[in-house]
Amino acid sequence: MCEPFIHNHQYNLVKNQADLLLQAYRTASDSKVLESVKYSVETKILELFPDATAAQKQMLGAVSVLRAAEEFQAYLKALQEYLLPFPAITAKQIQKLFPKNKKLKLPDLAGLDYRFMTYLSWVDISTNKLFIVVPMNGQFVGVEGRYTLTHKKSYCFVCNQFEELALFTAVSRKRPANTSPDYYKAVGNYLCMDGHECNKNITDTASLEQFVSSVIG
Repeated sequence: MCEPFIHNHQYNLVKNQADLLLQAYRTASDSKVLESVKYSVETKILELFPDATAAQKQMLGAVSVLRAAEEFQAYLKALQEYLLPFPAITAKQIQKLFPKNKKLKLPDLAGLDYRFMTYLSWVDISTNKLFIVVPMNGQFVGVEGRYTLTHKKSYCFVCNQFEELALFTAVSRKRPANTSPDYYKAVGNYLCMDGHECNKNITDTASLEQFVSSVIG
């Protein structure tokens, strides 16, 4: 049996590609088109895992022989057994990430399904603040900032899906040399109001990690 090797964002991309192939079977009548889509889907999935073992490649590549919706569902369900969960984190670890926030409201850690998480986020409605925790380079990084509802749909900078958004604005910790004590720089972007949905959609961590890096310096 294979060890877990699939991150949440990778699983989401595999799911998207599987849905694409299933849709092609439902709508395309040209066998050459179907073969092209099948080849493209299998290639993109395998490219996600350049270090995969032969057994892992065989498991992932099985998408190319699927046809019925039930087969695709079974394929994706089977892959869930190999998801790498979000690293275990305690309330104490979270508090250490936000040392200046003495009245930090903590998320419900017991109610989370860590398999389907790329990042942890929660909102403190009383202060209109959003907190994000991201595992980067083997350690947790925390970012807090203002959370402003937009009451509109657009594309989230984290998952790149069309969702209800909020503006997240954090103060950058970077300080150029010879700046005055009053200097500060705000870094902001639009992301999903619902962090759970965002984690279900995210297929690439680059934008999230770039944003976090721009805040923490």
